[in-house]
Amino acid sequence: MNKIPFIDLTKQFNNLRGEIEQAIFRVLNSGVFVLGNELKVFEDDFAKYCGAKYGVGVGSGTEAIHLSLLASGVKPGDEIVTVPNTAVPTIAAINSANAKPVFVDIDPETFTMSACGLEEFLKKKISKKIKIVIPVHLYGQPADMDPIIEIARKYDLKVIEDACQAHGAEYKGKKVGSLGDAGCFSFYPTKNMGAYGDGGMITTNNEQIAQTLIMLRNYGEEKKYHNKICGFNSRLDELQAAVLGVKLRYLDQWNNKRRKHAKLYNKLLKHTEVTTPVEKEFSKHVYHLYVIKTQKRKKIKELLENSVVTSVHYPKPVHFQKAYKNLNYKKGDFPLAEKCAGEILSLPIFPELNNENIEFICKAVENSLQ
Repeated sequence: MNKIPFIDLTKQFNNLRGEIEQAIFRVLNSGVFVLGNELKVFEDDFAKYCGAKYGVGVGSGTEAIHLSLLASGVKPGDEIVTVPNTAVPTIAAINSANAKPVFVDIDPETFTMSACGLEEFLKKKISKKIKIVIPVHLYGQPADMDPIIEIARKYDLKVIEDACQAHGAEYKGKKVGSLGDAGCFSFYPTKNMGAYGDGGMITTNNEQIAQTLIMLRNYGEEKKYHNKICGFNSRLDELQAAVLGVKLRYLDQWNNKRRKHAKLYNKLLKHTEVTTPVEKEFSKHVYHLYVIKTQKRKKIKELLENSVVTSVHYPKPVHFQKAYKNLNYKKGDFPLAEKCAGEILSLPIFPELNNENIEFICKAVENSLQ
């Protein structure tokens, strides 16, 4: 058997080649490449898919968070509450808004924000500088949104969902991206629904936020050559929108395949020493990543390296990163996130993976533990 890749995007393209080429040539023949009809149609379709009123396409998932913060009224020096075990782009977006990230610990089963941790933090640390809570729907699993939103509202804080890894995930039957004041998505190529380059989207039910985002992404223009606010160049282009419009039709099908793969993984790894992902009763996990926990990560990874590509998402919490030492956190401040970071291991999961691949991977993991 050839080495099993972590992801294989060529298979997906080959399956959709005809539709993708048709969409691309439609754009090329139109002569419109920025802020045209393809984007408008995709924004409307994706917002409807998420159960939100508005969708605003932007340059990346990082920019989706950055612009959502600004559209929600964040000013320089404001504080944004999130988790330390997220991808660094979450924090980069907060920095881009000239705000300060502050952290709360996680639920070690779901790897997402602990509502109890949020409550305790706000009781002790609440200040006028704290303006936004960003729960991260990590690996495709929704955070426990009802208590998080309830706690945030208690302290008059807005909630922005980082849904960059959770396209199509559901919380109590509702799609993520429709639950908070805004939802932020990345279309980086490896996502459950990826573009052929960078791209992002904000979904919201708030008309004022949507209208502000439309200006922010395009130099602050209210209408052509009339700049109402200071803005940026952060636009989802027509080619990417057309490609994503094709892929949106397949997203649920792909997510269902991921869920079936995860179920098989769970079954085959059940009697091993590793801890398989926990899917809470309130969630529909879409398994952007299939992440196990094990104290023997190094051994497993080394013994699988010639046959299976694995990864770690993420080996170092943000407060351990050199770039963010100015936040003045120390080891032990977030013990649950820190412990998880030392034990997590991501195994391959993508729709085109087959049962034979998964059986081989699970047997290899089992053998490495002996």
